[in-house]
Amino acid sequence: MRALVGSTWRWLGGALILVLVVREVGSGPVLDGLRALDVGVLLLGAALAVVTTVASAWRWTLVARELDVAITLPRAVASCYRAQLLNTVLPGGVLGDVHRGVVHGRSAGSTSRALRAVGWERFAGQVVQAVLAALVLVALPSPVRPVVPWLLGAAAVLAACAVVALRRTPHRDAWWSRAARTVRDDVRLALLVRRSWPGIVLASVATAAGYAATLVLAARGVGVSASVVTLLPLALVVLVAAGLPLNLAGWGPREGMAAWAFGAAGLGASAGMATAVAYGAIVLVANLPGLVVLAATRRTTSVPVTGVPAGEPAHA
Repeated sequence: MRALVGSTWRWLGGALILVLVVREVGSGPVLDGLRALDVGVLLLGAALAVVTTVASAWRWTLVARELDVAITLPRAVASCYRAQLLNTVLPGGVLGDVHRGVVHGRSAGSTSRALRAVGWERFAGQVVQAVLAALVLVALPSPVRPVVPWLLGAAAVLAACAVVALRRTPHRDAWWSRAARTVRDDVRLALLVRRSWPGIVLASVATAAGYAATLVLAARGVGVSASVVTLLPLALVVLVAAGLPLNLAGWGPREGMAAWAFGAAGLGASAGMATAVAYGAIVLVANLPGLVVLAATRRTTSVPVTGVPAGEPAHA
């Protein structure tokens, strides 16, 4: 019940942000963002989605292997397309990832480890994306550049506190002590192990670059002619905001941050809103292959195929 209430508040928060932004800039930018979606833009977006999806799937295979719930790359790619599609059409923006963790867990024999693998690979991606954003924001001018040192300081303090808390967790039977030990062991064994962490970082850099390129593509599609040097820090700021667990199927913080960032950069809040809308639509179209995976999942669930775990696509 608490989880349901929490999810409802996050969905309502995302919807409220979206309503406030539309109220401020009007509905015109929404229509402009949708009108910008010609065939060329959608095809480029789909090509970029192939790169980001394969990179995300590779990262997942690396983390899952270390947690003893290994998954092959083809199956991971198919499951990621399905999850991304569900993330873009269901409230919360994470239900697709929860679904892929549960489905893989059933076939791997451990739903708990499978869900943790999904959670940690997403966490690794967010951390690397945040680090890249910090580096770009320090190097390039942007509206948030003056506050970057303060944000970095706060992040460093929080990270240090987390490390100290995990290292000094007492060996008790309380749930919080067990949870802390699990987190500590997962980070050490799944994310920081020598044979996997370089690949995790590389895959995360590739996904962040692909997402940023997609947002720049959306900006170009709606007619924003600013240089890539100007757009790149704005794109990364918007992507960091889009990762917040306070959205309505990905909508909300992304549009709010885009409107503010583009407006503060002198490009216009309306241009930012139109860019965010175009980005959301490009991502939705690029994730449509997930429909094929969903159909295959339903078919293999209702009609078991020899050698294929129930709930997984037969072709993956």
